[in-house]
Amino acid sequence: MKNIKAIIFDAYGTLFDVNSAAEKCKDKIGEKWEGFANYWRTTQLEYTWLRSLMNRHKDFWQVTEDSLDKSMKAFDINSSMRNELLNLYKVLSTFPEIKQVLYKLKEKNYRLAILSNGTPFLLNELVKSNNLENVFDDIFSIEDVKTYKPDPKVYNIPIKKYQIEKKEVAYLSANTWDVSGGGNYGFNPVWVNRNNIIFDNLDYVPKYQVKHLGELLDIIK
Repeated sequence: MKNIKAIIFDAYGTLFDVNSAAEKCKDKIGEKWEGFANYWRTTQLEYTWLRSLMNRHKDFWQVTEDSLDKSMKAFDINSSMRNELLNLYKVLSTFPEIKQVLYKLKEKNYRLAILSNGTPFLLNELVKSNNLENVFDDIFSIEDVKTYKPDPKVYNIPIKKYQIEKKEVAYLSANTWDVSGGGNYGFNPVWVNRNNIIFDNLDYVPKYQVKHLGELLDIIK
């Protein structure tokens, strides 16, 4: 992948481990913590898509709260844990290789940015809690356009600011629907397939696939 001017990352599930909030409570939740975490994430995403389709926008924090409430009922988790889980969601952990890779890319003078469903406040909290404040040039939120990925209007946000060609963007996401969204828009997507899953049939097949972000260093020259 050549002539890249900006490397843009999805946040949730790509840089930050969305299961880490529930995992930190696994002693209280018990063996069902992972199933609960996956259900919460799936419900959260479904709510973003449904709200976009209905044109009934709520920001990502409100969606996260709503999806947590349903998930706690579904898994019979005591409501007293609600605030603890929400507070932990604000400070999700990065995946192990993230910091080292980001700093190496920064040394190569790439423009680095986040493009996420998250609100500006949530994204800035995540970046600060993981000591990444000096890494990213920009943090872009869908709140600028009030609709969720994979709407093309979202992917246009950084292009509008940077005034570069779509093909000059490397776009990284662990979410297949997000990779398809970015690819159909015109980015050069890299699918971060940490769990060896099957790609969705959404009329797009990514040229690049990595198991972790460390492999990105071999793709972008």
